Amino acid sequence: MTILDFDHVSYRYSGTEEWVLKELDLAVQPGETVLVAGASGSGKSTLCRGAIGLIPHFYGGELRGLIWVDGMDTREHTVAKLFGHAGLAFQNPDAQFFNQTVEAELAYGLESLGLMPAEIEHRLAWATEVVGLGPLLKRHPQSLSGGEKQRVVLGTILALKPRLVLLDEPFTHLDPEASEQLRTLLRAIRSESIGLVIVEHRLHEVVAEVERLVILDHGKIMSEGPPREILTQDVSSYGLNLPPMVRFFKEQGWPGTPLTVEEALRLVKQEHWGRQGKPSLGIPHLKLNPAESSPESRVLGRHSSPSALEVDTIRFGYNGEKVLDGVSLQLHSGECVALVGRNGGGKTTLIKNFNGLLKPQEGRVTVRGKDTRKTPLTELARHVGYAWQNPNDQLFQVNVRQEVLAGPHALRAYDEEWCDRLFERFGLKGLLDRSPFRLSEGEKKRVAFATALASRPEIVVLDEPTAGQDEPFRRELVNLIGELRAEGRTVVLVTHDLEFAAEHADRWVTLAEGKIVAGGTPTSVMSDTKAMAAAGLRPTQFFEFIRKLSQEVPGTEG
Repeated sequence: MTILDFDHVSYRYSGTEEWVLKELDLAVQPGETVLVAGASGSGKSTLCRGAIGLIPHFYGGELRGLIWVDGMDTREHTVAKLFGHAGLAFQNPDAQFFNQTVEAELAYGLESLGLMPAEIEHRLAWATEVVGLGPLLKRHPQSLSGGEKQRVVLGTILALKPRLVLLDEPFTHLDPEASEQLRTLLRAIRSESIGLVIVEHRLHEVVAEVERLVILDHGKIMSEGPPREILTQDVSSYGLNLPPMVRFFKEQGWPGTPLTVEEALRLVKQEHWGRQGKPSLGIPHLKLNPAESSPESRVLGRHSSPSALEVDTIRFGYNGEKVLDGVSLQLHSGECVALVGRNGGGKTTLIKNFNGLLKPQEGRVTVRGKDTRKTPLTELARHVGYAWQNPNDQLFQVNVRQEVLAGPHALRAYDEEWCDRLFERFGLKGLLDRSPFRLSEGEKKRVAFATALASRPEIVVLDEPTAGQDEPFRRELVNLIGELRAEGRTVVLVTHDLEFAAEHADRWVTLAEGKIVAGGTPTSVMSDTKAMAAAGLRPTQFFEFIRKLSQEVPGTEG
């Protein structure tokens, strides 16, 4: 039996005239894994809400057509009734936690279904083993890392024994190590004959694991089928972040659509090697990381530009637990630095020390020569602007306009022309009178970016800037970073998106267990296998491809 069936479904939210889904037909079979991709606003999250009955029962609005889940018409069955048949892991895991321990989170849904204690215990044990939550059961969910939270959410869903699981941007806040663990977990779920629907912008994280790729655009399915078949087509207009190997082969004009490094190497050998074992087509002299040879990288290693911020042997901890242990760092005007490392490695605590949100317990942080322990937070805020990983943490105004302008007005740094440019750049003109809390996660992120930049700080910290964002936004972000650097501003990226960091940051600072274990160009850091392992990182696909190709063809690597 089909586990999920959208039959000519159209939907629009209350108070709007625009149809978010338009005559949509989609069927998912038990044990099938489907990847849904498309630009922001294409209807992906709305599709997920419809699949568990939140549309129409919670969001209201107008729904046309039929949605069937496990043979049940979602119009005729409440969200509670659908609860045990289909589960959704939201983009923001924090939105699904409301108990004091992980164990209580897992048990809550089972208790809500009125199951007998013996059945609850059995399901708890099964879900805990599948997801690997044993060591976390007594922990408070809010004390966990992003990857651990994602596992807890999946555990709570799996404990209900649903036939369908939907995941909205599951890789968004995961480090490479946690991403690999999630892929392993998804394989285990699929082996239980559970249907999987995954919504994801970062296609390379999961595209090799799915049977079908569905591309949405303005509420319509534009293309669907096996991933290699779909990605062979021209899909650039749909706002997709193409997998690195697919993009590279297209740029080179090479035949084939490799989804993994291994496939790329195999295709190169098949298509480019002559009968004598020599390359029959020219393999270009390839640069591992374009940012390393960009004009902006002139500040790297030469310290030719002024120091914007200095961190001198700082230590910091919470409740006696050490988080930063003797960290020293210097940031220069005009450079772009990426802070990388596994969840829980100290990155967020470090950046909170940049402007006095946290004060070092030992050591010193100076911003433009000002000691953060002795300088008021309001003064430091003029120099350092933040866009946090979870935009909900910094939203507090009644509409988007007031949200963005609150900082400039408070700091007496309002520049009307600059703020209008930000509204235009981040696509906020049509959202200015809307509540920031009613926006999508991607839209909230853009509001957070505009807020961080509105006071024109000299140092801009972007925490997971590409999370949940489509390719057009990523291109706009690249342009913005270039402009900020050209103006002499310092850009700090805190990110798990190593593909983006390798292309656009000229220096990586790698943290592990509260210490800097590596620093330098992306290439030099990725070449340091010991530091990469300590920080839970994996080299980018492009780095791995060039490294392995250079072993076959000496001189390939730039």
